[in-house]
Amino acid sequence: MTITATNFGRVKDGSRVTKFIVSNSMGLSFAVINYGGIITSLMMPDKRGKRANIVLSFDSLEEYINNYHYLGATIGRFANRIARGILIVAGKSYNLECNEEFTVHGRTVKNHEHGGANGFHSVIWQAETMKTEISAGVRLCYISPDGEEGYPGKLIVTVEITLNENNELKLEYQAETDSTTPVNLTNHSYWNLGGAGSGTILDHELKLECSNYLPIEETMIPTGEIRGAIGTAMDFTQAKRIGRDFGMVPGGYDHCFIVDSSNGELKQAARVYEPESGRVMEVLTTKPAIQFYTGNFLDDIHGAGGLVFNRHSGLCLETEYYPDAVNQQTFPQVMLQPGEYYHHKTVHYFCLVH
Repeated sequence: MTITATNFGRVKDGSRVTKFIVSNSMGLSFAVINYGGIITSLMMPDKRGKRANIVLSFDSLEEYINNYHYLGATIGRFANRIARGILIVAGKSYNLECNEEFTVHGRTVKNHEHGGANGFHSVIWQAETMKTEISAGVRLCYISPDGEEGYPGKLIVTVEITLNENNELKLEYQAETDSTTPVNLTNHSYWNLGGAGSGTILDHELKLECSNYLPIEETMIPTGEIRGAIGTAMDFTQAKRIGRDFGMVPGGYDHCFIVDSSNGELKQAARVYEPESGRVMEVLTTKPAIQFYTGNFLDDIHGAGGLVFNRHSGLCLETEYYPDAVNQQTFPQVMLQPGEYYHHKTVHYFCLVH
């Protein structure tokens, strides 16, 4: 296992951004920057031995600062959406920053998305390297002050991103607070197992260990219903081409799927296979749900190495709590109390099918 650190530029206040590259002996490596906790590459060989970056990425810090699609970013305090930015804690109302806008029947509707415009994806994290004989990685720490993006309470967050010799990329999240606040952390990497810029992900094969999903209304907020996926276009309980039923899902997939028999233990939630390269990615998580998103809003994004990313150039599998859980009492609750510890783990396991 090796770790190297290089300068990746400075933000406006002069804070230095560092890129860390972690490699194992199996030909796998990842890079992460301490701006936004962003994974900027995951290099993996295909079945012919040719290595490629299988996450969508940019070349420069400036591009990541203007990263409106959250490529590779650590997301918080609350991943996904909160309807109208409304948060009520112990009878007190908080107005979260609304950074997503829809026009519905001639009127403008705004939601809070992915922690706000200045969420965890756009802050400088304190970083230190970690290394053992069989794994190496980076520990990122950030203290989110009371009132940041409208949230109550100071939140101390740690994210450890490590790679081991078993080709497992592990993301482990921890947080504690001094006042009741919602916490829902995730990573927003866009994956293309054929290699970034190689085309769409519609020919990838996907299996989700999810018999149910959350239907959404026009502004992407769950309706509150938990609906069976089996026998519908949402059914990925048996592996199928992502594009097979695409015409039955207006706009593409951007839905939260509920992990079967989730009990807080680490279990497999998804498996993705790209036949041409032979690459496979399995996703295991302790979270109860996974947001499957097919890059529906990517449009002429100029990425690393001159590549251009358009609609469906990558897919996201964001392990998480249910969207808008703070406003939907039937959903598993997401409030972290003082004296409690938030903790969850997600593992991406990579292998090849020849």
